[in-house]
Amino acid sequence: MTHRIRKIALEEHFSAPGFQSYSKSFTQHIAPEVLRDLAARLTDFNEQRLDEMDRAGIAYTILSQTGPSVQGEPDPAVAIARARANNDFLAQQIARHPARFGGFATLPMHTPEAASAELTRAVRELGFKGALVNGHTFGTYYDDPAYDAFWATLQELDVPFYLHPADACVNPRVLDGHPELTGATWGWGVETASHALRLLFGGVFDRFPNVKLILGHMGEGLPFLRWRFDSRFAAYPYGVVLARAPSAYIGTNIVITTSGVCSAPALLGAIGEMGPQAVLFSVDYPYESTAIAADFIEQAPLDEAVRELVCYRNAERLFRL
Repeated sequence: MTHRIRKIALEEHFSAPGFQSYSKSFTQHIAPEVLRDLAARLTDFNEQRLDEMDRAGIAYTILSQTGPSVQGEPDPAVAIARARANNDFLAQQIARHPARFGGFATLPMHTPEAASAELTRAVRELGFKGALVNGHTFGTYYDDPAYDAFWATLQELDVPFYLHPADACVNPRVLDGHPELTGATWGWGVETASHALRLLFGGVFDRFPNVKLILGHMGEGLPFLRWRFDSRFAAYPYGVVLARAPSAYIGTNIVITTSGVCSAPALLGAIGEMGPQAVLFSVDYPYESTAIAADFIEQAPLDEAVRELVCYRNAERLFRL
């Protein structure tokens, strides 16, 4: 298929030198021959990656360090140094292809102060487009009031925060004995959607109304439960008070990408729930097929104005491209 529609993709991964050890928890069950191919793709910033983008009509990609990155580093001081080195490395790669690549910062979320400082540096000095963070940091979730200082920084810088999946800190007992469910097939989505809901119900978007949170994988399922969140929260609020109905934040403060879910019915449902300006194309390179993702978005039954929004106009607006 010839891909003629311009696209921008924003859940597209790389790996910086020395970061492979962090990824073992993500890759331990992948076949060795597949792992070799992934490693080659993650460390390439030239012909292979650019050729694949060209064939798919992807004009611009925002790159992010593959998981779990420094969210897997137990020493806060080491995490700060390695996040800085990672971001400097990425900036060097972007400088070689500035018309094709942008960057998401790797952040040491071990403390809000360290995360705020590195985000500020990455945006103001390196020109990064926001941050991608691989979930919790050793069981710390970012609805903790201590992280208000970080969300204030994010809002002031006016850049998005991509909340990427991670392993649960402690796997739910219901998944015991089923390793096939604990990762990308199911468990990561549950973990990430739950983290996003903690931010929502924890009032982060009330305190910082201009914060933009991006969720991949068609929103980790959240768009399809907006009605139920409103219905059941109204019945059982447990003392929590929000400025708006829960559904109102999903599509405004929370936007989503199509990464890793190449299903036209799911896409139409997400657009129906959130509106066409809240859904953005992505691939999840190199873990998903760029060709399949491009074919999917071009063949989906959308009118052309909506297709353009999803493929590139929403990203241009969100990232001021």
